[in-house]
Amino acid sequence: MIFKRKLYSKMLQWKQQWQGKYALLIEGARRVGKSTLAESFAKNEYKSYILIDFSKTSPQISELFDDINDLNFFFVKLQGIYKIQLEERQSVIIFDEVQNEPRARQAIKHLVKDGRYDYIETGSLISIRKNIQNIVIPSEEMSLTLNPMDFDEFYWALGNEVTPTQLRQVFEMKRPIGDALHRRWMRDLRLYMLVGGMPQAVSAYLEYNNLQKVDSVKREILKLYDIDFHKIDPSGRASLIFKNIPAQLSGNTSRYIVSSAIGSRRTENTDTVISEMCESRTINISYHCTDPNIGLSLHKSLDAFKIFMADTGLFVTLCFWDKDYTENIIYEKLLSDKLEANLGYIYENLVAQMFIASGNKLFYYSFPKDEKHVYEIDFLLSRGNKLIPIEVKSSGYKSHKSLDIFCDKYSARIGERVMLYTKDYQKDGMVQCVPMYFAGLV
Repeated sequence: MIFKRKLYSKMLQWKQQWQGKYALLIEGARRVGKSTLAESFAKNEYKSYILIDFSKTSPQISELFDDINDLNFFFVKLQGIYKIQLEERQSVIIFDEVQNEPRARQAIKHLVKDGRYDYIETGSLISIRKNIQNIVIPSEEMSLTLNPMDFDEFYWALGNEVTPTQLRQVFEMKRPIGDALHRRWMRDLRLYMLVGGMPQAVSAYLEYNNLQKVDSVKREILKLYDIDFHKIDPSGRASLIFKNIPAQLSGNTSRYIVSSAIGSRRTENTDTVISEMCESRTINISYHCTDPNIGLSLHKSLDAFKIFMADTGLFVTLCFWDKDYTENIIYEKLLSDKLEANLGYIYENLVAQMFIASGNKLFYYSFPKDEKHVYEIDFLLSRGNKLIPIEVKSSGYKSHKSLDIFCDKYSARIGERVMLYTKDYQKDGMVQCVPMYFAGLV
């Protein structure tokens, strides 16, 4: 299935503003929909296109990049192989899975300078980084990141174009919406949380309407990720760090403890491993802020961080990885919010995903409560010259002591005070208690 994606409009801006002066690299995790989006864009916006899939190209295609000094010959051969006529300034060439042919990536500099056609590259950065050590990275290249489908895109996939607009309108009103509509939107959010935003998983849900089938698709995606993680680090540390994310978040620790995830394996250079995992777009990092102030990036601690999964649907499946499959009964209880478990860590991962999708970086802050405990602000957002501290609650309980004490401590720096929770909108003193489905709009 081809789904409506927000990145499409940014691709249009690239095409219109730069007129072939830059190639476009679409970054993103495996199976996030990069290739489908690139080809859909090519079909809609160009007179003709050629898609070169470097995951399955013939030697005949690879040989074209042995020598690109004669671009006239290069393009004649390319059109002959694919039997497609290219039109100057009206055609695009897609280098799909470009990490498998580093010479094609290097050739972008000369192809863009030639100016006849546009170029779109897609690929997994986890592999690109490993394969570009001996090539010149083109400066004539712009990049866009394709994240898993956000809540709006999930609604669009379900055929609902109305609710995303309604959500924005109601959010601006900052008032309760009533029990019936609130329950419906929370159920929609939990469905999004369980299915996730990977296009294959969404397609499986639409085709089968069976969450156990969706779970099987998500497990195959996670297995692909595991293969990639072993490419990053054959010792298995990256794989262990990834698989330990649910346990670390559910443990309510103030940071990710790498040593507890990888056991007796050596811990040196794990910062490089985690950096490469982050570049693969399979995880999102939230850094502890040493001084909660505007310019959060200037005060982040590289030694204290939390790790979230980029897709909460995959996160839910990983939570039950000890089973061969996650039974429909578990999904149904999660969907109806009746599973007897503290789901705070799942909602926290969901909020992190929604913040990333809306263009935010992730930061949090903790400070001592006593010798053994800390207060923690789950997320910090910067808006203008003020901070928005955010606490996430998986229930309707309105206690927000950490938020209150933090805001008293740094009152001059605070704008709005927000608690994201599972009940309808209300004000509790100076704190806005905001339904979780508004997270991407905060």
